[in-house]
Formats: sequence, structure tokens, C-alpha cells
Amino acid sequence: MRASVLFEQGKPLSVEDLELEPPRTGEVLVRMAASGVCHSCLHAADGSWKGVPVPIVLGDEGAGVVEAVGPGVDGLGRGDHVILSWAPTCGRCHYCVIGRPNLCERRQPGRGVLPDGTTRMSLRGRAVYHYGHVATYASSTVVHESCAIKIDEAVPLDRAALIGCSVMTGVGAVINTAKVWPGANVAVFGLGGIGLNVIQGARMVGADKIVGIDTNPGKRGMAEKFGMTHFINPDEAGRDKVVQAIVDLTGGGADFSFECIGNVATMRQALECCHRGWGESIIIGVAGAGQEISTRPFQLVTGRVWRGTAFGGARGRTDVPKIVDWYMDGKINIDDLITHTMPLEAINDAFELMHEGKSIRSVVIY
Repeated sequence: MRASVLFEQGKPLSVEDLELEPPRTGEVLVRMAASGVCHSCLHAADGSWKGVPVPIVLGDEGAGVVEAVGPGVDGLGRGDHVILSWAPTCGRCHYCVIGRPNLCERRQPGRGVLPDGTTRMSLRGRAVYHYGHVATYASSTVVHESCAIKIDEAVPLDRAALIGCSVMTGVGAVINTAKVWPGANVAVFGLGGIGLNVIQGARMVGADKIVGIDTNPGKRGMAEKFGMTHFINPDEAGRDKVVQAIVDLTGGGADFSFECIGNVATMRQALECCHRGWGESIIIGVAGAGQEISTRPFQLVTGRVWRGTAFGGARGRTDVPKIVDWYMDGKINIDDLITHTMPLEAINDAFELMHEGKSIRSVVIY
């Protein structure tokens, strides 16, 4: 199989021919059809996130067709169309049993291995790591069966590829984590792939004002298409005036805010723009290693809530098919998230487009 390999953080990825072992017990081999290019992979590649094991095949959202199944796999067979999810579940640990499979103890995304602690890919005898348990920047990949979620064959796989991370995380954060109510005022910091999905999740549940905050004025038109009602550019409003602008616009502060960037300064702004007494700020973006968040304790004492979300609080096996149904029924927009498509060999171009703010989601087509 062919894959795009990161050999050293801060260096371009290289397309290589790798050896791929057959699936073991509880695993499936998937021939990839498409993979979204996610911001977390850019952080891993450019060194923003330290300690990423190399060599590694990146990619944490994708879709494809099952080609082989290992012993003990139940519910999946050759020819099934699947969405890949970076959040494996065992069904037995404390988190799975209490209904929080998005926090399953088998998750080891930072180690670059499958849930059993090993790898299936190699290059001339050297082990190659799997990013996010799924390693979707590859023509084929082996994953734990819980990371492959069966979908209807009528669903376009290039669209389905985005559901396993960005769509599920953004929409799920609104519905599962924050439980945004109809008529609520919402502020969204960062209008990339995650932020746009937060916006359309807020629109779906009937939010009133949906305020988008981004320094890129080119994001405005796209965000309005997804449901944004008001736009604030910190470079125009003044970066030290963003909080007050949101408070004024929402008549006292946002009921819910979402930080989709991974910047500790905007995390603070996202909290402090929330309504006194009940406003909730949800952190989705992942900051660089070792960074810390801070605010004045008074912000929390007066009733604001700071919380995080993992995989949008989703139960993958049931929530991912639900998102698929919403897409097929026209309730959510995935088509317009895809601004660029490209072959695997152009993966570095996809990173550059993302770094320059010229793309929402690039999709690698196999």
C-alpha cells in the first residue's frame, strides 16, 4: 500500500510504499476512498505538538470499503462501506459502561499504535506508527473494528470521510456537550472546519444569534452559508475589544461559546464573553504542549462554566450513522466544507493551503 509518511516533525511528508500486515483479531482492513486533511495533523507535522512518534502515517478522518476482516469481527464484512473514527471503544471499560465511549480507556492517540499497543505498517522492516488509531493518509489501513462504522452504500465516500472527526466533533459539541437550547445566543471562535460545524449545529437546534469570530475576512461568506448571523473580525474590532463586542451584540453575553482554534488567549476570551450567571464556554481546539489557560476567578465565581469536549461527546456507533442520515436528508451541509480535492502525492499542498487559511477542508481522493 502507499502512504504519506512523516519522518521528522517540521519536514514535508513523503509518499512511500509500505508493507501492511493482515488484520488480527477484532480488526479490519479498509481500502481507503477518501481522507479529510485535519488541522490536528498539521500540528503533528509542523511540530506544534511535541513528541509525535515517527515515522508515522497521519490522518484521522476518512472513509472506505472493507477488504478483509480478522477473527472475531462481528457486524462487518468484505465490501461494507465504512467511516473511520479515531475514537475506538472496547465496550467494557468504565467509560464505555457508563455511556461515555468517547473517553474509552483503549484510546492511545498520542502513542501512534492500535488499541492493542502494536502497529501493522512497516517500511523495509522498520515499524511505522498509526496516527489516531486509523492512519487515513494511506491507500489501505488496518483498524480496530470499533473504528470502522458501517454506512449505507448510497452515501458519497468523499463526503462521509469528514464525518468521523470534524463534523461529528463540531455538531456533537453543540448537541451532546453544550446541549444548546432553541433561542440561545452562541459565539464561535475560529471558522475552520470545526467552527463551521459548530455553527451549523447551533443553527439546527434553533439558536438565535450565532456570532462568528475570525481574523480572516474571507471566512465570512462561508460561515453565513452555514448559519452564522453576525461576524466579528478581531483585527478590525480590536483584539482587546472582542469580548465587549460580543457582550454588546448578545445583550449581556453569549449563552454558549465554542473555542475551535486551540489558542489559550482566545480560550480566555471565549469564557469571558459568556453571560454572567449561566454562560458556558466549550473548549474544542487543542493548544500546544505545555500551554495553560487562565482567567480571573471572579469570572467563574459569578456563574460562568468552562468545559471541554472530546469527539463532540459522541457515541460513535450510534451518533455517526445519525449524522449520515442528517446529511442524506439535507439537514446538514458537508458538500461546502470541501474546498479542495487532491491525490495523496499533494498532501503537503493541502497543509500549505490550511496554514495560509485558503481552505476549509481538503480531501485526499484515492
